[in-house]
This record gives sequence, structure tokens and C-alpha cells, in this order.
Amino acid sequence: MKKRIIKVSCLLIVFAFLFYLPLVAKKDTQEISFKGFDKFVAETMEEWKVPGLAIAVVKDGKVIQSKGYGFRDVEKKLTVTPKTLFAIGSCTKAFTATTMGILVDEGKLDWDKPLREYLPAFKLEDSFASERMAPRDLVCHRSGLPRHDWMWYNSSASRRELFERLQYLEPSKDFRDVFQYQNLMFMTAGYLVGQIADTTWEEFTKKHLLDPLGMKDSNFSVEDSKKAEDFALPYLEKDEKIIEIPFRNIDTVGPAGSINSNVTDMAQWILLNLNQGKQGEEQIISENTLKEIHSPQMIVSKSFKYDESFYSTYGMGWSITAYRGHLTLSHGGGIDGFTALVSMMPRDNTGMVILTNMSGTPLPSIICYDVYDRLLGLDLIDWKKRVREQVDKAKKEAEKAEKEKDKDRKPNTKTSHPLEDYAGDYEHPGYGVVSIKKEGDQLKGEYNSISYEMTHYHYDVFKMTHEFMEVDTKLSFSTDDKGNIESLAVQFEPNVDKIVFTRMPGKEMTEKSFLEKFVGEYVLGEVTVTVLLKGEKILFLSVPGQPEYELIPYQGTEFNLKNLAGFSIEFITDESGVVQEAKITQPNGVFTAKKK
Repeated sequence: MKKRIIKVSCLLIVFAFLFYLPLVAKKDTQEISFKGFDKFVAETMEEWKVPGLAIAVVKDGKVIQSKGYGFRDVEKKLTVTPKTLFAIGSCTKAFTATTMGILVDEGKLDWDKPLREYLPAFKLEDSFASERMAPRDLVCHRSGLPRHDWMWYNSSASRRELFERLQYLEPSKDFRDVFQYQNLMFMTAGYLVGQIADTTWEEFTKKHLLDPLGMKDSNFSVEDSKKAEDFALPYLEKDEKIIEIPFRNIDTVGPAGSINSNVTDMAQWILLNLNQGKQGEEQIISENTLKEIHSPQMIVSKSFKYDESFYSTYGMGWSITAYRGHLTLSHGGGIDGFTALVSMMPRDNTGMVILTNMSGTPLPSIICYDVYDRLLGLDLIDWKKRVREQVDKAKKEAEKAEKEKDKDRKPNTKTSHPLEDYAGDYEHPGYGVVSIKKEGDQLKGEYNSISYEMTHYHYDVFKMTHEFMEVDTKLSFSTDDKGNIESLAVQFEPNVDKIVFTRMPGKEMTEKSFLEKFVGEYVLGEVTVTVLLKGEKILFLSVPGQPEYELIPYQGTEFNLKNLAGFSIEFITDESGVVQEAKITQPNGVFTAKKK
């Protein structure tokens, strides 16, 4: 018996030792994986001039790394923590696709039914796309529309107003033809979620994702971030210096990119996606629906940049590829002063989130690849060197292009009109209003509440620039047959024709108090014509034996007859502003009608 006890004890010791070995090995592997990592991050941040960074890494259902580096506020020397809030930008898109998936699980949404069954008012310029667009199409970038980002960027328009303007945006490709990144379709997807759930996308996302996942610090507006105790300020590099820039509020297109979060919260988001849609024992979204969201829907690229990568596809809110033979889902995010990356390897049950407070930096990708190399136990690739070489090459090409961009400029030219003639408001039904003002001896432009410098380029063309934004585009004015400035055109979207904004009449021309003085009878030879005011702001011209003609405000006291090219009426007043007569212009001449 004693020998048997000793034998069993030995077996237990051996079993315990064998059981302990993997634990020791796993722990050592993690320690070795991140050996020198802090130094690597610090050096890379310094090289790329990134003020602050936070990272969280998850593996096998646990957070194995969660840390902040650098400063969330450079001037005050406030350091980044795992709780520091950053804008995650387009990493928001996967949240939006997931909220749609939850509605699919509830039987309230079908990925492939025509969108008009849920949003009857949905309309694009392409009638075929309008009829056939389905919820799935909204979240995999195949609408046929290019980005058209200028249309919504910093706009004060509501989400519904932007939704209604979609019909005026020119497509650049056929529906479902190619992958074209498109924020407005994700905005529409969020609008759809709110309409189906009879709430807002923000409230639905909070109730069904943020709250169940314990993402208590996350929010949907930079205005909320600024009220928090721990948030990062936005920065960009300009002239080799790091400068703080204003926060950019993008609430209107929130479903495409407005979430702000920290790596502590975002780690829970990654765990949900790695755990087949479950949070603990709660199934937040069904496994099958999440698989659909994680599955390729569109080919993004038919080539790949590195031997370690693979062809790139897009699911619903996720980019899908492979890194060194391992399936990888990821999405980047960038908005003024912030760059983010969420990435995961589902088959390896690992993932990470990297958040920075620097515009347009490649740092998250460099860090991400390095972490994957470490976790996979593979030889480290010098991603810093690779990316630096790419960036330097692109920089040289940009500098070369910069030198050649003005080769068509005509020197020593003048504008066709005095500067004050260009001042006014110009409107496009989709893009809204561009305002031109004369300040001193130059023009200034304003669009979506952002002011731009305007310098004369040649003839009636001006260059539009901004101090902090990478804006360097040309704006050209055109005249009508009467020689007056009629419109302006600007290449806000490079993949379609220039966006043409038509000059708007003075605001007073739509005010009742201004229009009332033109009402009355006018004698034209043996004929008496009548000017009527209908409603609050529309004038009509009534001619005996003819239909009434709506008068469209032109400028000053002149109106064009609607749908009659070459016909107009100008009201002439005396010094006191009393209307004396009306000059009626027709293709065959100008006729004067005295007011009774």
C-alpha cells in the first residue's frame, strides 16, 4: 500500500509538473514577446513625432497588455493612460454594421431587401441604384458614389438633411461595380438603424453595445470627450513642428466615425468580436450574423504590397486580409488630430487597438505589425524602416508634383470683374452653400463654417487654402450672357466633374417686405400686366390671355421668368425707392411698362 501511495503521489507530481509547464511556458512567452516593446514604442513615437499613444492587446479571452505612452496634453505634460479618450474615427463603422446585425437577429431588417422598403425617401442620382440598394450595400462601399467628403465635413446640416441631399451627388462608377470608400452610406446605415428602432443610432448603439460591454467611458461626440477627466488633445505636424488643432465635430455623420473611446473600453469590443458575439454568457449578436459581418463582400485590391500580406477584401465595417498566413480583420480611423487602428486575428484569438492623437500617422500600423510578429513568435520585421522608405518616396513624389502643378498658370492676368462682383452666396443642391466675401483687397471663402484664404491664380480662377487643413484647390468663376458672375466651380470630389455652385440672389429678394413694393398693374402699350405676390415670397407676372409666369430672383430688382430663357423683368425705382416702371426683356427687345 505504501509503495502504491508513493507511486500515485509521484504520478500526481509528474502530472502537476506537466500541467504547470505550459503555464510557465505561456507566461514566459508573453514576457519574451514584449521584451523591449516599451523602448520600441517610445523610439517610434519620437521618430514619427506622435505626442501620445495607447494600446491594448487581447489574447485567448484576456487583456494581456493595456498601456499609455507619451502625452495627451503636450503643453501641460499630461500623460496618456489606458483610460484616455481618443477619437477612433472610422473604427466606428464596425459598430454600425453590428447594430444592423442586431436588427437582423430581431427580424426587423433583412440584409438584402431593397432599402426603400425601410426608407421610402432614399434616392440617389442613379435610379437603378436607388431601386436596388440594400442594407448590405450601405456598409461595404459599393454604392457607385466616390467619397464626396466635402459635402458633409463640418456641415451644420442634420443627418436627415444630408440623407435627402444624396440624390444630388454624382456617381463615378456603376452600382456594385467596384469598391469605393464612402462615409455617407455608413451615415445612411446609422440613420436606417434609428428609423427602424424608432430612436437614434447613438441611443441604439449605447443600449445594445456600449452598455452591455461595459464601455462606460465611450461617447459619440468630441463635445462629450472635452467634458471628461482624461481625454487627448488633437495634434498635427506642420513645418516639422507639432501643433495643437481644434477638435472636429462630426456628429452628423456619426455612424461613419464619431465614436470616442479608450483602449480599456475598446478591448471589450475586440473580445466580443473574437468570442462569436458573446459577452460572458450573454449573446449580444448571433454567431451566424457576426460571421456574415466578418465575411468578404467586396474585393478591395487585386494586388498586395508586401509578401507577408494577402489580397484585401472588405466585409461589413471590416477590412479582411491575411498577415503572414493568419486571417486578419482590421479597420483604421482618422479624423482631425487622431489616428486609430483596431485589428484582430480570429483564428489566433488575438487582437489589439492602438489609439493616437496625431493626424495621418502610420504609427498604429507599424506598432500593430510588430505586436503580431511578437505574439506569433515570428522573426521581427523592421516595419519602421519599410514604412519610412515608403513615406519618404511618397514625399519626394509629392514635392515633384508640387513643382509642376502650376505649369499651366498664366502669369500677369487680371480678373474680368472688380473683386466685389464675386462676393455673394453660391449654392449646390447637394453640397450646400459657398460664401465669398471681399475683405480688404482680397477675397475669402467660407464653406460649412470653415474659412479659406483665396489668392488670385489667373483670370477668374482663385486658389483656396487653409492654415491647418491640406487644402489646395482651385475655384473658378463663370459669367452669364449678361456678363454677370453666375456661378463658381470647384473640384471638391476628384473622381467626378467639378461641383458647380449657382449664385444665389440677395436674401432681401425673398423677403415679403421687399417684394410687396413690386406688386401692382403695369401698362405696356395697350396691354395691362399685373405683378402678384403669392404666399410670402414668390412673385408672379400675369399677362392677359397667357398663363401666369413665376418670377425667379436674379439680382438687385431684376427677376427672370421661370422656364423662359431670355425673358426677364427689372423694376425701376426713384430715389425714394418707389417703383416707377418695369423693363421687360424679351429675345426681340426691351419694353417699358409704366406702373399705374
